[in-house]
Amino acid sequence: MLRIRKSNPLITGTIILTLTGFASRFIGFFYRIFLSRMFGPEGMGIYQLISPVLALSFSLTVAGMQTAISKYVANETMSRDYRSSSLHLFTGLGISMSLSLLCTLGIYCYAEEIAVYFLLEKRTAPLLRIIALSIPMATVHSCINGYFYGIRQTTVPSLCQLSEQLVRVGSVYIIYYYCQKQGLAPTISFAVVGLVIGECASMLVSLIAVRAHFENVVPKNYGLLLPRGLSNYQMAASRLLKLAIPLSLNRVIINFLQSIEAIFIPNRLMGYGYDNASALSVYGVLTGMSLPLILFPGAITNSICVLLLPIVSEADAGNNSGTIKKAVRQSIRYGFLLGIFCTSFFLCTGKPLGNLLYQNSLSGDFIIILSFLCPLMYIASTLNSILNGLGKTGLTFLFSMASLLVRLGFVFWGIPLWGIHGYLWGLLTSQAVQTLLCMFAVRKYR
Repeated sequence: MLRIRKSNPLITGTIILTLTGFASRFIGFFYRIFLSRMFGPEGMGIYQLISPVLALSFSLTVAGMQTAISKYVANETMSRDYRSSSLHLFTGLGISMSLSLLCTLGIYCYAEEIAVYFLLEKRTAPLLRIIALSIPMATVHSCINGYFYGIRQTTVPSLCQLSEQLVRVGSVYIIYYYCQKQGLAPTISFAVVGLVIGECASMLVSLIAVRAHFENVVPKNYGLLLPRGLSNYQMAASRLLKLAIPLSLNRVIINFLQSIEAIFIPNRLMGYGYDNASALSVYGVLTGMSLPLILFPGAITNSICVLLLPIVSEADAGNNSGTIKKAVRQSIRYGFLLGIFCTSFFLCTGKPLGNLLYQNSLSGDFIIILSFLCPLMYIASTLNSILNGLGKTGLTFLFSMASLLVRLGFVFWGIPLWGIHGYLWGLLTSQAVQTLLCMFAVRKYR
């Protein structure tokens, strides 16, 4: 990405995260094929509908805190101030766990109301009760991952990601074959139970890793690592919340709008003329089959984005504009090249891939249209990370809002006129808007 020596943490971390990301997505890719064949497009549509609730709960409980923890432990590698970094980690974890338990209780107790009045699909209620149990587990490993991202040790987050995926998929296969032997019909609840089991595995890996880390760096004084005195925790909580609250509010607003988008796609499809089952089936094909395939190569840019932020932030603090200019130029250049390659690949193979992998011709049509997203997505994601590293989080929020509002416009007015193709063109238009805005924001570094 940048012309720096191989020992640089950006290159090392990117390689680790990319390889793990590809492995995880590869497993998840075939897992989705299994789910689509087992439950059909309608079942996939119901399964995808619970995603907005999970995304909102993550935004409320830990999204901002993970970034805040990462920021405040970033100096540990140089200062060796393990007392301060552990204080921020466990203070942040305590705050997020309190919120996650409240969130879990709320979703579990009001699952029926959320399913009927928010998701507009009462069949999601039992799935919501199951998925609620995963929120505290996800909070634990997200906070710990934030710590390891901050000290630029990407191995632990990678192991968490991979273990979560392996255990999730393995547990669903075991449950499925056990039910087959018992003569029981499979339901989509199996997939949600597997998600909870996978989050549990990821949490255990992260807890073992963070304990081993502190025992390794402070072997004799591990028990005295956390400082005493309420004032220390109050100070750490104040610092973390000052950064986490604005980030969390931004994520909540963005995810709420994304939830509205996801929920109303099937609803607007019924306005176009589909019945409920057909609308959910089309939604399931788009979000559960076609989009995951288009997003598959994004493992490369996602890994770069995670590690670009601290690198650019450090360069900005040191007034090193040369490093920032290289990051911007290389992001645009290689994002475009990777995107063009992926677009060409999906244009040529979209139809056969849809039929071969999902046994569904409609998914192939979607893949061909969505292939044009690739260069736009890759450029926008890396530039967003650079802007965040420059402290321009307000701009990235506004750009995401603008993109979402464009998509929502197509959901409410495009789908009733042109069906699902109205939404596909909305995706392309909104991504083009966001990419152009990002490129305009970094124009002085190009």
